[in-house]
Amino acid sequence: MISQTEALDILQKSGVLLQGHFRLTSGRHSDKYMQCARVFQWPDYAQTLCRALAEQFTDIDVVVGPAVGAIQMAYEVSRYLGCRNIFAERENGVFTLRRGFAINPGERVLVVEDAVTTGGSVLEVLDLVKACGGVVAGVGALVDRSGGKADFGVDFRAVVRLDIVSWTPEECPLCQQGLAWEKPGSRTV
Repeated sequence: MISQTEALDILQKSGVLLQGHFRLTSGRHSDKYMQCARVFQWPDYAQTLCRALAEQFTDIDVVVGPAVGAIQMAYEVSRYLGCRNIFAERENGVFTLRRGFAINPGERVLVVEDAVTTGGSVLEVLDLVKACGGVVAGVGALVDRSGGKADFGVDFRAVVRLDIVSWTPEECPLCQQGLAWEKPGSRTV
């Protein structure tokens, strides 16, 4: 098992942690952003972190992640678990399974996400899994930046847990200073 210090070292070396003024997928603002996609530029780093996550789960039939951020992650985690992997993608603003992907009734499903702040995308994918008849076996993330606030009603594990502050746009001190924000994520808010 990798230590939090070793995992943070990988995230720093791969340029995952950004500093500035960011609008998060949730609509909240923060002075830090986790661009987890960057870690997947280096297969050795991605393997190390995804293995550390996979080691925390057993008896999984399918790993599913929301596109775009968790596509590579779902693949890599499933390699270590020895199971199938798929991804959910938005169609008309709603997560769905396309490309012939399916979750069979009774299959034990692990939902993975690169970074969790509010957990909105994960909750949507959990609803999709349940609608397909899958059994949610757990949720896994490379980074839990919710400060322990994310609750999915199932076992939730993360490789790294951080308490990174975020604000509503109205309470954001960076907005109050007149600093422009950027939206580095893949989802349009």
